[in-house]
Amino acid sequence: MVSSKCFFHNNPFHVSDKKIERLKLFFCLWILMLLPTCVKPGLGENDHWDGVVVTESDFLALEAFKQELVDPKGFLRSWNDSGYGACSGGWIGIKCSMGQVIVIQLPWKGLSGQISDRIGQLQELRKLSLHDNLISGSIPSSLGLLPNLRGVQLFNNKLSGSIPPSLGYCPLLQSLDLSNNLLTGTIPDSIASSTRLYWLNLSFNSFSGSIPAKLTHSDSLTILDFQHNNLSGSVPTLLANKFNSSSFVGNIRLCGYSLSTRCPSPAPSFGVIASPPKLSQQHHHMKLSTKDIILIAAGALLIVLVTLCCVLLICLIRKRATSKAANDRVVTRTGKGVPPVVGGVGEVEEGSGEGGGKLVHFDGPMAFTADDLLCATAEIMGKSTYGTVYKATLEDGSEVAVKRLREKITKNEREFESEVCVLGKIRHPNLLALRAYYLGPKGEKLLVFDYMHKGNLASFLHVRGPETVIDWPTRMRIAQGVANGLFYLHSQENIIHGHLTSNNVLLDENTNAKIADFGLSRLMTTAANSNIIATAGALGYRAPELLKLKKATNKSDIYSLGIILLELLTGKSPNESMNDVDLAQWVASIVKEEWTNEVFDVELMRDASTIGDELLNTLKLALHCVDPSPSARPDIQQVLQQLQEIRPVLSSEDY
Repeated sequence: MVSSKCFFHNNPFHVSDKKIERLKLFFCLWILMLLPTCVKPGLGENDHWDGVVVTESDFLALEAFKQELVDPKGFLRSWNDSGYGACSGGWIGIKCSMGQVIVIQLPWKGLSGQISDRIGQLQELRKLSLHDNLISGSIPSSLGLLPNLRGVQLFNNKLSGSIPPSLGYCPLLQSLDLSNNLLTGTIPDSIASSTRLYWLNLSFNSFSGSIPAKLTHSDSLTILDFQHNNLSGSVPTLLANKFNSSSFVGNIRLCGYSLSTRCPSPAPSFGVIASPPKLSQQHHHMKLSTKDIILIAAGALLIVLVTLCCVLLICLIRKRATSKAANDRVVTRTGKGVPPVVGGVGEVEEGSGEGGGKLVHFDGPMAFTADDLLCATAEIMGKSTYGTVYKATLEDGSEVAVKRLREKITKNEREFESEVCVLGKIRHPNLLALRAYYLGPKGEKLLVFDYMHKGNLASFLHVRGPETVIDWPTRMRIAQGVANGLFYLHSQENIIHGHLTSNNVLLDENTNAKIADFGLSRLMTTAANSNIIATAGALGYRAPELLKLKKATNKSDIYSLGIILLELLTGKSPNESMNDVDLAQWVASIVKEEWTNEVFDVELMRDASTIGDELLNTLKLALHCVDPSPSARPDIQQVLQQLQEIRPVLSSEDY
């Protein structure tokens, strides 16, 4: 039997080996297309190959693309035929439509070398994702010739040179991430002209020059990161207002993006400077001598010192008198006099100065009287629908957090005390403990909590310098802590939080999460609780069903928890503007377009080779939690169990 090679070699038409292989495949494909279905090998059961072989032009472009890359780990060994498998799923990282390449996706493959300029032949290419490799050289200007290009993800490589201006002329370009490379030059004006560009990340490069003024007028741009470059000049005003100042930090010659980086006032124009008016003769005679000024200043200082001494003396006398009166009135529930010491299991009540009032302790490490609390140095930390939160520093230097509730929205005193005493006995490692409460003679209601030095999760995530990196183990520990605290509330205390946000997740000195404001709805009127639910919606945490129900449920708490998980994964605040959609909708749309990697915070993507599966599984769980249908959401026990399976950060002994 004569081999096909010998047969065609003796053929007068002299058909090449490559064409022989193509003819073979043609007849095979023709037979396959007669079958009911044709599933492309190596892909999922729901993905079907359309049976069209890659075009000659795209095949040659892919061949050139492979030749200019160095593949030490052998990921491109699958690109080993004459192109027949390119569109069938046989070539790793390649997706096609009607025989033309639409996606090249090869992140974390250890590739080096450079990107071939012949990539411009792939006229249907929509997405180029080569991030987290070691690719060097310049960005091919031919990318700008691709009319269907929508996403370019080349971050975390060693690319050099400048951004080709042609990239800005891709009519459908939506996402461009070139961060963490060695790029130089200026930012082309053409990039700012892209009408669909919503994601632009050029951070951690060496770009110089000014920021294009055209970016000010971009309606589509929602994610911008220029930090840590050599940019100079001022940030266009509307651009500075639209984006967080963290988008511009690390550019020492750039100004105008925050209050601390205000641009200097423009220098006065050159010309004749008017002479100061001459002093009148009368002013000349009234001029004070140096001796007169010193005497006046000394007299004023003496008056101030005497006044301060008098004030301090009066305060000291009053404080001693009121403290004595308060100590004389200290009683327990049994009515027996005891010293005002905190730490026992019983509650302690005491009068407060001449005007009355009552301080009730639960437990805790600190001893303080009502006068200690009312005379403490207070610093406002925040305001909410419930009231105002203060950081109070007591006379002995200890610190507590005090929430002053709005009097008009709380229940009457009898109902209030009944409910607050229940909350004061709740103790769990992931819940912020209520240590005491105070009822003033004029209706004031104060709640005293432990002070958390690291603040809340919202500030921890979104208000920090570029040098502060929050790694994945820390984020996962926070996520598990929130889930664990919520599990305790739902299962042991039968409490629905109703207002769970990252502002209500506080962090202790070891970055352990503690849920705050739980059960406070029990202290409020019905009307006040409705307003609080509406506020949660404005912040992006409200479950969609609350628009009609107006009443929080266990499943609406799960929705809020899902939003917090998305915050930890994306690094984005739910109240950021993202093309008029909320955080859950934005993430879902990115995942639907199969650009899942672009969802995650850049800080996390640097370790994606080791934590990639954990990120994806946590994202899947978060999207499950924010399902529009309450019945489709998991319960809190399932959420906690899945988080522990994804990454066993906490053991049962830690709970």
